[in-house]
Amino acid sequence: MFEQLGLIGCGLMGGSFALALKRAGLVKRVVGYSKSPSTTERARQLGVIDVEAPSALLAVSGADIVLIAVPVAATEATFKAIKHLVTPQMLIMDVGSTKRDVIDAGRRALRDQIGSFVPAHPITGKEVSGVDNADPDLYVGKQVILTPIERTLTVQLQKAVDVWTGLGCRVLKMSPEAHDSAFAAVSHMPHLISFALMNAISGQAPGKDYLSLAGPGFRDFTRIAASDPKVWRDIMISNREELLAQSKIFQRNLQALELMISSGNAEALEGLIEQASLTRANWTMTSNKSPR
Repeated sequence: MFEQLGLIGCGLMGGSFALALKRAGLVKRVVGYSKSPSTTERARQLGVIDVEAPSALLAVSGADIVLIAVPVAATEATFKAIKHLVTPQMLIMDVGSTKRDVIDAGRRALRDQIGSFVPAHPITGKEVSGVDNADPDLYVGKQVILTPIERTLTVQLQKAVDVWTGLGCRVLKMSPEAHDSAFAAVSHMPHLISFALMNAISGQAPGKDYLSLAGPGFRDFTRIAASDPKVWRDIMISNREELLAQSKIFQRNLQALELMISSGNAEALEGLIEQASLTRANWTMTSNKSPR
């Protein structure tokens, strides 16, 4: 059990982590800080945190575990704010959707204390944000990617594995580079497509009429377009190289389908659709297997 969680960012992800940690009996006390004092106050009212901290530094004071749950663009400023109280005994984690930029920020700000930082990416979330939507079940059964570097302390890495496992998560370790490449393809790119599709339809004169006719398939496909704009702005900018590479691959595949349609080549078009259909069906079967 940890004595004190220092929570920096009391929104959906951070608040859910605090609630889950409390429910699992893994922490005695939670001290929280958010940029907005009203958010910190609300977190205390909801029982997400026990004590409000007036700064990120004071949220870390006395903590043996720290979670940084802020937009990825704010990570370096947060590291700089807490660096004077970071110790080798402290476990520090984040929940960012990109990892190389976060690790680079940690190297610059934490320097000799970078070993205490275990970069983490829980594969979960909601379209709604804010501490009022914090949910202790948010992480249950979800996958968490840890991306340790050569200077990550072995003992802190094991603590991170134990924490997430204790919350009911499946833990996977991979390099920061492999992480960012993979999630550009399976997370960042789908969001980009969903944003573009919604803008394409709404930008047409009869766009509202089209949307009024949309059914469950369209609803499911575009669900992620309702995600937090600031969060996804930061993610896409921070992982721009990998995202743009995936965008080019997508465009080539879209153009291949367009070519079959324009030429009236029904057989080839069916072949491309079948390929996608089979891949999706096999992926669904794989994802339902027991976690490794």
